[in-house]
Amino acid sequence: MVTAVQPRRHATAPTHTTVRLPSLRHFGPNWYATVMGTAIVANAGVGLPIGLPGLRTACIAVWALSAALLVVVLAARAVHWTHHRDQARAHLADPAMAPFYGCLSMALLAVGIGTLTVGQDVLGEPAAVATAATLFIAGTLIGLTAAAVVPYLMVVRQRATPSAASPVWLLPVVSPMVSASLGALLVPRLPAGQWREGMLLASYAMFAVSLLATLIILPMLLSRLIHHGPLPLALTPTLFLVLGPLGQSTTAVNKLADVAPGAIQAPYAAELGTFAVVYGVPVLGFALLWLLLAGAMVVRAAREGMPFSMTWWAFTFPVGTCVTGAEGLAHHTGRVAFDWLAVGLYAFLVAAWAVAGLRTLRGLFSGGLLTAPK
Repeated sequence: MVTAVQPRRHATAPTHTTVRLPSLRHFGPNWYATVMGTAIVANAGVGLPIGLPGLRTACIAVWALSAALLVVVLAARAVHWTHHRDQARAHLADPAMAPFYGCLSMALLAVGIGTLTVGQDVLGEPAAVATAATLFIAGTLIGLTAAAVVPYLMVVRQRATPSAASPVWLLPVVSPMVSASLGALLVPRLPAGQWREGMLLASYAMFAVSLLATLIILPMLLSRLIHHGPLPLALTPTLFLVLGPLGQSTTAVNKLADVAPGAIQAPYAAELGTFAVVYGVPVLGFALLWLLLAGAMVVRAAREGMPFSMTWWAFTFPVGTCVTGAEGLAHHTGRVAFDWLAVGLYAFLVAAWAVAGLRTLRGLFSGGLLTAPK
């Protein structure tokens, strides 16, 4: 009988060390907020009424960072859906997490806006327009789907109580408003006539869809705060999400008014310009009132030990939309007060983005942000 002899391992044989990557099981759709919050720094900065040396170069760099973040987060979310499908489905069934699927749309659209406003300095106009158009189509389709599907799930499956009303409910319905803003930038790139007018009217339709949904949700949120008290400490920053539809709607109507003269006949073009001011001024005024309320609530929560979480990214994109809204009103009214308002809010935006970004990197490397929520 022949016995096979197994070779002996040499004592000094090299061993292979396996590098363990952090688990993406709890990598939810809320991570798209990092893309949105970064892109808005570039999008808002490029429209500031001040000529700071190197500002446009800095905005280009931040836009490139947001585009890179978009690729990374998309890849991580693809891995999440591939290897942790049960958890991904659980996110859809969770009324606290499902609304963040609207962030995917806004991340695509925010990067698309930056591609047209500053990215063409790097890509060239033809490539920038093609990229922005692709992001617009994808972001709009995903956004409209989220705006319909997430409320449907809340009605038939999640059954949220009045005391559970949360600012995150606004996330899926705000994305069509961002589509309206990017649609305005694409209007001049379309053939004159039916194409331009069609894009203009479609953008106003998405503006209206988002606005009406916001007007339904805001009273529920105010009722929850008045009857049930402040939000939990970790969720208090989400109060800033209310600024999103307010600032973004002001931005959208001003951008649409800019391109209306080349897309629609008189007298509608002039009337749309008037509407941008008549609508934008009171809405931005209410946004500032809400900013004071939300800021006071955040200060209160910070004194009670508000911990860092991904909700801190709510300090970025919503505030950035108020910056772009103020820039639009400054352009249409010629009032210097709106210029200074835009500069002041932008300073807050940059500081909030830096703090949220650094704390996120720290939590990512330590693994604290990738663990199961408590």
